[in-house]
Amino acid sequence: MEIFNTQDTLREYLAKPRAKDLKIALVPTMGALHEGHISLISAAKKHADIVVCSIFVNPTQFNDPKDLEKYPKPIENDIQLLTKNGCDILFLPSVEEMYPDTNEQWHLDLGRLDQIWEGAQRPGHFQGVTQIVYKLFTLVQPDVACFGQKDFQQVMVIQRMIEIKQLNVELIICPIIRSNEGLALSSRNVRLSLNGKKKALVLYRTLQATKAAFKENIPIAEIQHLAEKMIDEEGEVDLEYFAISETRTLERADTIEHNKDYVAHVVAWIEGVRLIDNMLLND
Repeated sequence: MEIFNTQDTLREYLAKPRAKDLKIALVPTMGALHEGHISLISAAKKHADIVVCSIFVNPTQFNDPKDLEKYPKPIENDIQLLTKNGCDILFLPSVEEMYPDTNEQWHLDLGRLDQIWEGAQRPGHFQGVTQIVYKLFTLVQPDVACFGQKDFQQVMVIQRMIEIKQLNVELIICPIIRSNEGLALSSRNVRLSLNGKKKALVLYRTLQATKAAFKENIPIAEIQHLAEKMIDEEGEVDLEYFAISETRTLERADTIEHNKDYVAHVVAWIEGVRLIDNMLLND
């Protein structure tokens, strides 16, 4: 695996496979890699000849400096995982490399996509996400980019950015990777105790129950009540929000329209750790 720390060296290296019309895939990450990330590498290998993984803890998408400080950075382990799983290129830049202008301004009109749910809870987060992903897309010029379904709203935001900027990138959404018990894998899970991980399973059980109720055409208001009750009864789980939304706009659904797709998404705090999960309901 080749490792690059600067945009210039990566750009120069990628010129050769691009000249040969080889397909390039990009997997943007913030490191602390786990099986979920590796599944993105595997998907990328199926769709391209060259797989580029970036590891960059992007400061502009953190609205809480403490969260940025606490974000894990086990880079040696990440490098071993990527090498073992056949990644071709690792792009590992510094903050100064990606943001040489400390006063750089960025704003993309995402409509309500960056104002609801995660956008409301973390103001400016999706502006930071689109800012860095646009930089990476411009640099790598990938044919395909692989993102995980776990950050569903983020994927919808990036799809909107691709449309606004008219980028020639195919977005591949890869399924959530879960533990054997059902917990969605996350870099934040390492901060949970064994009991915390056990408590967190209520999110998966709630999503499963939601999907079953959805397929039985139970009214959304009733499903909402059922989900909130399940999480409340678990104890030691602080629900931030649970909602059923239409997949593209992520606007809360009050009724079901048969020509649209829906997603249930949930955020909760356990042992001071913020966990997110979701499940597509039409599958």
